[in-house]
Amino acid sequence: MGVHNRSSRYGRYMGGPDPLAPPVDLAEALEAVAEDVMAGYSPRHAMQEFLRRGGRNREGLDDLAGRVQQRRRDLLGRHRLDGTLGEVRKLLDTAVLEERKQLARDALMDDTDRAFREMQLQNLPSSTAAAVSELASYDWQSGTGREAYERIKDLLGREVLDQRFAGMKDRAAVSAMLRDLNVLLGKHRRGQDTDAGFQEFMARHGRSFPEDPQSQEELIDALAHRAAAAQRPLQSMSPEQREELMRLSAQAFGSPELMGQLGQLDSNLRALRPGEDWTGSERFEGQEGLGLGDGTGVLQDIAELDELAEQLSQSYNGSRLDDLDLDALARQLGQDAAVAARTLAEIERAMQDGGYLRRGADGDLRLSPQAMRRLGKSLLRDTARQLSGRQGRRDTRAAGAAGELTGSSRQWQFGDAEPWDVTRTMTNAIRRTAADGGDPGRGLRLGAGDIEVSETEARTQAAVVLLVDVSFSMAAEGRWVPMKRTALALHHLVSTRFRGGRLQLVPFGPYAQSMDIGGLTALPSVREQGTNLHHGLLLANRFFRRHPSMQPVLLVVTDGEPTAHLSAGGESWFSWPPDPGTIRVTVAELDRLGRAGTQATFFRLGNDPGLERFVQRMVRRIDGRVVAPAAGDLGAAVVGEYLRARFRGPYDEADWA
Repeated sequence: MGVHNRSSRYGRYMGGPDPLAPPVDLAEALEAVAEDVMAGYSPRHAMQEFLRRGGRNREGLDDLAGRVQQRRRDLLGRHRLDGTLGEVRKLLDTAVLEERKQLARDALMDDTDRAFREMQLQNLPSSTAAAVSELASYDWQSGTGREAYERIKDLLGREVLDQRFAGMKDRAAVSAMLRDLNVLLGKHRRGQDTDAGFQEFMARHGRSFPEDPQSQEELIDALAHRAAAAQRPLQSMSPEQREELMRLSAQAFGSPELMGQLGQLDSNLRALRPGEDWTGSERFEGQEGLGLGDGTGVLQDIAELDELAEQLSQSYNGSRLDDLDLDALARQLGQDAAVAARTLAEIERAMQDGGYLRRGADGDLRLSPQAMRRLGKSLLRDTARQLSGRQGRRDTRAAGAAGELTGSSRQWQFGDAEPWDVTRTMTNAIRRTAADGGDPGRGLRLGAGDIEVSETEARTQAAVVLLVDVSFSMAAEGRWVPMKRTALALHHLVSTRFRGGRLQLVPFGPYAQSMDIGGLTALPSVREQGTNLHHGLLLANRFFRRHPSMQPVLLVVTDGEPTAHLSAGGESWFSWPPDPGTIRVTVAELDRLGRAGTQATFFRLGNDPGLERFVQRMVRRIDGRVVAPAAGDLGAAVVGEYLRARFRGPYDEADWA
């Protein structure tokens, strides 16, 4: 049995998305989108903004669009479109010079004939096209001169055809192909085309179409795209250059019939694809001359770059990143750009398909409850880091008091009422019996020293109302997003770590209203007057009465004095400066909360002297607290106060973070 030696080569996977690549991380996208949503953007707009900006280590659509525009500028700044004219002029000058040398060397030539030829060469028109035309019937004496002149016609024919077809140089073959093509397109315009006719045409001439069209529509698309691109170099030239080149092109292969067939082809394509850019032009300012064929290729690149720019703008109705032509992006900017765009498309798709964005009843995208949970977890983690950096916190879990299990146990003491830890108790009895020489398999006798009880923490179930000021000053002073981040973190803490508790979110402006976390997160800032703390306290009192067995905890976040209250008719009554009547009914409602044993904390934002005086008076009336955090520390301050009320004393952040 023979042994086959095989060698393997490894490299970057080039067949599309890496099948072994990990799924995209949506954490950064979700946080960025949620941040913009909390600032007042719609989820759709927020998602578009993230895709435009990109991530910390990922290009966004704006970065890719910038690269597209730079590539476009580079092409225009590097080239000029008179390459064909320049090459023809060089060949013509070479032909004339070689002919003059030959006339000077030919001693046998009749002097009259020589003089006539010299005069003809001397008086050639200044126009390159006219000079080439005049020499069409000239009897060349120099073989080198004749060869240079013949190359002019070959060059023109090659340039004209390279604009349209690949690899076709023979005039008869080109003429036959154009004849068949115009017949095919004529039938298509009249609705008489068949698939068999298309297949027969491709069998004969398919090698001239590198796009490999699979249908007649695809063939027409490719032809129209090339034909329109072939027009743009002409439109980009000066009128003089364009006239010169058109006259030269008419001499391609010396065949008016061929030019007529090309004209008929353009006419058919314009009728079939009127939407192509048949008149566009570009301003080329570089030094590298381009021929017709190369110029068409460069202009096709520019057209492709323009299409990419439109796709990257995502400004048209129904736009999605799945619309991006990744192959074109890779051709123009490299594989890294295609990978970046593909990743952005995957993020967009995963944010919707993964359930983080969902459509509401009104058809607009919204953050889903799943997104709220993930974002709340992230914000709570950030808050925990802030709290753990504070000094003076200590663990005050009271082992032996009724409450929630800690997972630990201790030896029983007289008076303990906690449940036994049966496993630890039985293990202690087995060890003691074996140590005393007994056989645990024949039975156990428990002793008081064997018993262990499960430790619990002294925790009180709390009904918490978070009152948040949503007057316009909160948004104007940069406190809008921190307020919402705070509510999300507290909501996640209560709903996941202290599920026995209850939390009510009550934003208050001209009016107050109870609101779920999704509604508060998406709440837009509105320029309305009124800080109706009175209405908010009424709703808080109502919530506490629905949970009489729980400890009431009131957390108030505000940056201004009360300037509105509910009238007897239920209308919001506003006054600035604050009216004594507004202060009176607000204080009365707060007193009712105090008599019910409510633990109240005011979070004073900003340095308004009137607000400072008001909250100091309020907390003295109900034995509450005042905290004056910076906007960035608001979340840690509110969560910390909730935990203080929950544990009835200092706490250990590591126990819940």
